[in-house]
Amino acid sequence: MKLYLLRHADAATEAATDDERTLSTKGLKQGKCVARFCRQQGVDPVVILSSPLPRAQQTAKPVADKLGIKIETAPWLACGCEPEQVLRQLAERKEVSLMLVGHEPDFSSLVAALVGAGSEAIRVRKASLVLLEVTEFRPGGARLEWSVPVKMMERT
Repeated sequence: MKLYLLRHADAATEAATDDERTLSTKGLKQGKCVARFCRQQGVDPVVILSSPLPRAQQTAKPVADKLGIKIETAPWLACGCEPEQVLRQLAERKEVSLMLVGHEPDFSSLVAALVGAGSEAIRVRKASLVLLEVTEFRPGGARLEWSVPVKMMERT
């Protein structure tokens, strides 16, 4: 399975609760940049699975629109998901290519687990896109293909 991980873009710092935070103006621009990059580079998920939090949904929307695919809300991608939980959910999917949109430190932990690295070895920055080739839904069951921060996407 090709597994794309997209960390949500820059979020506003003020909201009634952390769960209600939306994208900042900078984050909205980052989302559009990621969408353009995905289209230009042939990023090809069949579907986007997104955290239910507004900042993740707002990051996923321009990508889904640009690629002409749908977004499914995945409650298990909300802040605090554990790699084992994500692996169980992914093992039930039949798609050959998925994109997950979620949060930190969850995505860094997930990438580290999938490639068999230490938990401090990986850092997924805001609006960064990571591609993993998953052969088995277990720790160490994937290969890192690439990771592109949004700053590099702006140059394409």
